[in-house]
Amino acid sequence: MNVRRLIPTAVLAGAVALGATALTACSGGGATGGKDGKLAVTASFYPMQFLAEQIGKDHVKVDGLTKPGVEPHDLEITPRQTAQLGEADVILYLKSLQPAVDKAVAQSGVKNVVDAATLTRLEAHASAGHDHGAEEGHAEGEGHDHGHGHGEAGTDPHVWLDPAKYAEVAKGVGAALEKADPSHAADYRKNTDELVGQLAALDTEFKDGLKNTASRTFITTHAAFGYLAERYGLDQEGISGVDPESEPSPARMKELQEVAKKENVSTVFFETLASDKTAKVLASDTGLKTDVLDPLEGISDKSQGADYFEVMRSNLKNLQKALGSK
Repeated sequence: MNVRRLIPTAVLAGAVALGATALTACSGGGATGGKDGKLAVTASFYPMQFLAEQIGKDHVKVDGLTKPGVEPHDLEITPRQTAQLGEADVILYLKSLQPAVDKAVAQSGVKNVVDAATLTRLEAHASAGHDHGAEEGHAEGEGHDHGHGHGEAGTDPHVWLDPAKYAEVAKGVGAALEKADPSHAADYRKNTDELVGQLAALDTEFKDGLKNTASRTFITTHAAFGYLAERYGLDQEGISGVDPESEPSPARMKELQEVAKKENVSTVFFETLASDKTAKVLASDTGLKTDVLDPLEGISDKSQGADYFEVMRSNLKNLQKALGSK
């Protein structure tokens, strides 16, 4: 069920403009709060940190709130981190993904706060069940009652798994760094353009790589891949919805066994930061293989790659292998 609750463009534009105004308000012609004269950027979790590092390069000092190997949804902020947050020149976060971060950001008093959710259009995806083709009326509120990692309107925060949407966020982050540190604006612009170009190339790789697959359906423990599925014409079936740790019901497991049979599914995907127990149970009950599909919420030594691009390319290979070719 592909329910989308779209944020009107005018509202979005207004939010972006507001963000830009807030940023100029405290830019003061150049940032001074950073260490070694660098812009001090605090990023809530890996996808935000990666953007700050790629766009800011030598001009920024980036601190990540979510340490490698920690499931970002579960992050608790220490008083020390809250205090550190208040010293940042710029905070990059994605509102509604990490409630503890939202609270700390609101208390930080930092003027240059960038919410990635305002930089692209968020949609609602069913967290368990088909992402495509169900009736509109059937979908209201379904699959969004986990209270975990989703916004109030049930929107899906995992925009970075769609390279085209991630590029939109990258442009907004670039503009924010330009405003906060105008003396290096030209470099931020050049680095943003370079990153957007790399994301466009990745988008093309996914489009070409997933064009002619034997199956269009994949099963995953963490229903984080709604944007990716929609972008490349696939169907995501989440075992336990948005929360990678929640236990699926026996009825849901039975339903997935039927889906696997009907849609020619070969593989159950699990992720590196959460338990693979449910994926293995379903796989053994249905005679399927298991493999990794990484929602890229963090990079650890278990990740199939050292950065965003490497892990996304591993995801593409694993999807191609699981979906087969015509």
